[in-house]
Amino acid sequence: MDTENQSSEKNVTNSGYDVIIIGAGPAGMFAAYELAAIHSLKILIVDMGRDIEKRLCQMKTHTYCMHCIPCDIMCGVGGCGTFSDGTLNLRPDVGGDLAALTGDHIKAWELVEKVDKIFLEFGAPRGVLLAEGPDIEELKRRAASVGARFLEIKQRHIGSDNAPTVIGRFKQDLINKGVNFMLETEVKDLLIEEGISKGVVLSDGRLIPAHYVLLSPGRRGCDWVSEVIEKHRIEARYDGIDIGVRVEVPAIIMDPVTKINRDPKFHIQTRRYDDFVRTFCTNKHGFVVKEEYDDFIATNGHSLTNLESENTNFAFLVRVELTEPIENTTKYARSIAKLATTIGGGKPVLQRMGDLRRGRRSTKERLVKNLVVNTLKDVTPGDISMALPHRIVMDIIEGLETLNEIIPGVTSDSTLLYAPEVKFYAMHLNVDRQMETSIKNLFAAGDGAGLSRDIVNAAATGIMAAEGIIKKEKTKKESKGEI
Repeated sequence: MDTENQSSEKNVTNSGYDVIIIGAGPAGMFAAYELAAIHSLKILIVDMGRDIEKRLCQMKTHTYCMHCIPCDIMCGVGGCGTFSDGTLNLRPDVGGDLAALTGDHIKAWELVEKVDKIFLEFGAPRGVLLAEGPDIEELKRRAASVGARFLEIKQRHIGSDNAPTVIGRFKQDLINKGVNFMLETEVKDLLIEEGISKGVVLSDGRLIPAHYVLLSPGRRGCDWVSEVIEKHRIEARYDGIDIGVRVEVPAIIMDPVTKINRDPKFHIQTRRYDDFVRTFCTNKHGFVVKEEYDDFIATNGHSLTNLESENTNFAFLVRVELTEPIENTTKYARSIAKLATTIGGGKPVLQRMGDLRRGRRSTKERLVKNLVVNTLKDVTPGDISMALPHRIVMDIIEGLETLNEIIPGVTSDSTLLYAPEVKFYAMHLNVDRQMETSIKNLFAAGDGAGLSRDIVNAAATGIMAAEGIIKKEKTKKESKGEI
């Protein structure tokens, strides 16, 4: 264990805490930041992943490589968002719906501004891409003319290479304020007695008591959250899921748009099935990478501040919602991802747009001659129509053709499609305005709890949960006459 981890973990004992936070992603860390202002609170963050400097994939040159295996992309200090472009979308209705959670549109915007301010405090770049002006208006007009919608968003780009430094400063600040970290440690279960949260049970059997528990494990914890919900009968509902592909095109095709808005959001309603399709996580001059789960492989994208490729990639996702006879969207999405992994022989499936149109699989020979050179090399040339359901493939083709009318060249024969790209949002935990669940003293926040879908909204829900805990703690002390 390194010196920094010793300093952050030396006080971790089984004697109990005021607050235990499950997950060291944006929701957990921003909650800890807010809670740390109350100096009397004893706070512990538990995460199954590693510390920020240990999460970097290392080659022999000891440099971060976008082409090596994704090591610790999905969990650890900073969460999965640390290595996924590092773009902050500064809107309360992108990546979630803060106004619905707060019940106050003004409060929602205040939370976004607070999250941005804290990121700036720890070194996020001060330059902001503004979501206004004639270029933005032109994009909105072009989208509207083909029945699509462009969302204007003020954005701040940190970069996947700079994000670890920002997160490292953030973590050190929490340590300086007395927050404890227990890393590379899994929480097996919640300690709940008579409908009241009492602490957590670790995978090694240790019980750590706490007055309050914040459930914020991030996307990697989706399955575990579902198990906990079922076991303890916590009120929740199934939410929609996003399934699709990672699209890679020459950067010059996307440059006219990404110069206006680095991570452009286009929303499309397909004519054939009336399904919702959207762009997500655009990586200007970026790299496609793998996401490794326990039983399947998916794709994602990164872009760096100090290293560029000749391509730009983005997710193109179809929203799937289920009713009868099955409502479990996560299980459905996992079954699709497993099939895609099987078709790809344990690797993502890669296909040229031209081959998909012609109903044929892509081959190594066609990829060698292709104009666009794939930035992710560990792939299987194939046919995504064998890996994804027919309806989703049709939505992707139609949606990309609509997008091509806004951004000419997106659907050229040489455009590359990687499958699968899956965004898990877990079950949506039912919470009140203070983010408390149906279990007393159990709070929830972030993507793993189904309450957000991006860095900013996850961080904001963490702040909300912390405010709820502080309010409840204050009420408790007032009732005891301690205040």
